[in-house]
Amino acid sequence: MSTATLSSLLEYLYGTLSPSNMRWVGEHLIEHAKKEEQKEENLTPYTVEELLERAEEGRRQIAMGNYCTSEELFDALFEEFDIDPEEVKAWDKELEESGMQLEKAI
Repeated sequence: MSTATLSSLLEYLYGTLSPSNMRWVGEHLIEHAKKEEQKEENLTPYTVEELLERAEEGRRQIAMGNYCTSEELFDALFEEFDIDPEEVKAWDKELEESGMQLEKAI
């Protein structure tokens, strides 16, 4: 979520919740965040067998036609994060130009 969206949500909550309700929501958010952080800490690496099974499942899904192209993926990401594809092209151009300048400097 963007900072602007979170700020709007906070302003809404400030205007609608009583102090005790704000405290209740805050305590539940903190508790939920702690549980989520603990889940992340308990991650374990995959075994070789698990990795091979995941790869095989991926091949099965592709064979069944359950996939998207990289273009479809980027379109979905641009839409989800409200990014203009032309803006990304401009970033790519800037990176390419800065890389050329670095090569010349070296």
